[in-house]
Amino acid sequence: MKGERILILLLHLFYFLAPPACCTCTHQHKEDIALCLTSHGLTNFTTPHSPHYNHFLYASLNNLVFSRPTFLRPTIIILPHNLDQLTAAIRCSTQSSLTIRLRSGGHSYEGLSSTAPAPFAIIDLMNLARVTVDLKTNTAWAESGATLGMIYHAVAVAAPNLGFPAGFCATVGSGGHFSGGGYGMLARMYGLAADNVIDAVLVDARGQVLDRAGMGEDVFWAIRGGGGGSWGAVYSWKIQLHPVPKTVTSFTVVRNGTSTDIAKLLHKWQFVAPKLDDEFYLNVLVAPESANRISAQFRGFYAGPWARAQATLTRVFPELGLEEDQCNESSWIEAVFYFSDGKSLLDRFDDPLRGFFKLKGDIVREPIPPEGLKGAMERLVKMPTGGFGCIPNGGIMHRIKTNAIPYPHRANNLFEVSYFVSWSEEEDGESDTYIDWIRGLHGYMTPFVSKDPRACEVNELDLDYGVMNWENVSMCDAWKVAKSWGERYFMGNYERLVRAKTLIDPNNVFRHPQSIPPLPKSCRVPAFPGPLYD
Repeated sequence: MKGERILILLLHLFYFLAPPACCTCTHQHKEDIALCLTSHGLTNFTTPHSPHYNHFLYASLNNLVFSRPTFLRPTIIILPHNLDQLTAAIRCSTQSSLTIRLRSGGHSYEGLSSTAPAPFAIIDLMNLARVTVDLKTNTAWAESGATLGMIYHAVAVAAPNLGFPAGFCATVGSGGHFSGGGYGMLARMYGLAADNVIDAVLVDARGQVLDRAGMGEDVFWAIRGGGGGSWGAVYSWKIQLHPVPKTVTSFTVVRNGTSTDIAKLLHKWQFVAPKLDDEFYLNVLVAPESANRISAQFRGFYAGPWARAQATLTRVFPELGLEEDQCNESSWIEAVFYFSDGKSLLDRFDDPLRGFFKLKGDIVREPIPPEGLKGAMERLVKMPTGGFGCIPNGGIMHRIKTNAIPYPHRANNLFEVSYFVSWSEEEDGESDTYIDWIRGLHGYMTPFVSKDPRACEVNELDLDYGVMNWENVSMCDAWKVAKSWGERYFMGNYERLVRAKTLIDPNNVFRHPQSIPPLPKSCRVPAFPGPLYD
């Protein structure tokens, strides 16, 4: 059962019990913000003494590590229903000197949408979940609280022949997903979700409501893949929809074997998956089957009929052994349902990934030799709840410029790797054992992955790379401190993100331990490349 659970958890990667704080300052924050919110007609909020508080705190929390009583709980959870209420929530939180945490779907792997080191407010966007489709322009407006499943469903109801390139897990919130890029099974055809955002409505730290023209191109560029929690609150996104065939093919092939057997299959996969036609997507999910055997699950999608998919893969990857009975021909929306393992597309709380876990990521630019892969397999069999998944690059991803949006992992990147380990609530007191294991696997992979810097995508943000102590850092030095992780996520796009942050949020109202820092006008930084101010 553990092996099945880790495969389910990996599939969806692709794609506080403590008493209320009672210090005077926290009480004052609560009183101040409650008065401010009600004066603006916003009464949909909850505080620690409310019977609904725990429900709203934990209902969207994806990684239950951050439900531990050692984490500070929010002073207030605000659930705005419209743009005016979102604006009021930001203004009141700022006036009350509360740190702001924006939560779209709660899938921050490091808990950054639900925790903070100082008194804070969670602005939960779950009620901002409307999706409006315009068939005249083949576009849609999606509010940031809409999950990916809600977007897929709304588009399919309006136009079954249209789709949108985003991730697999239906419960992921669009706000965070789009902010970090957003990879899915149409990415090799149409790019990332963020590549297909053509306008947005942003509420900045002063409560101003800005569209693309109002925020300017630097900021509009930054919010599409520059990571969440740095720029303001995106109320809604205008997305470009794309045609999908009437018939598409989804398939799953499971191969079990020794470390040597699976290493050979993975070695071949590296040369095939990134070079397939744009209409193909073929990932692989690897987990221990037993003490000395490995299970590799290949999950694929083809925008066309099964016979063409099988003919192509039989020619270029005969070792896979794809058969007709492993293929599922369907409509596009049925394929989305297939990849969500039959889960409802509209239930934001039916989350198969919810649990205690740690994740780390890598970018691979050169094929990993068989012996290197075998060594990774040998580490897997020592951890029954561990695993990793490989997501292919290629297709249009190799043809989009690395600076088109902040997400830079395009040409010359073969695939991404996500390492994963989970544990039960009963085992949480021994979580160091699991975290040490995944850090050990990540360390072992060092010679085989990207270098200078070792890169990963920001939607797999990892606090192991460092954190910012905003209370004790000079704002003139913060951009250099953040560069140690910022360049891992954004490569050569990091400095432009600092410029965008300086333009939209110079007072650093929106911040978290790895957010983009501004560079104040008072700083003299001759080493900073390019102008900061217009």
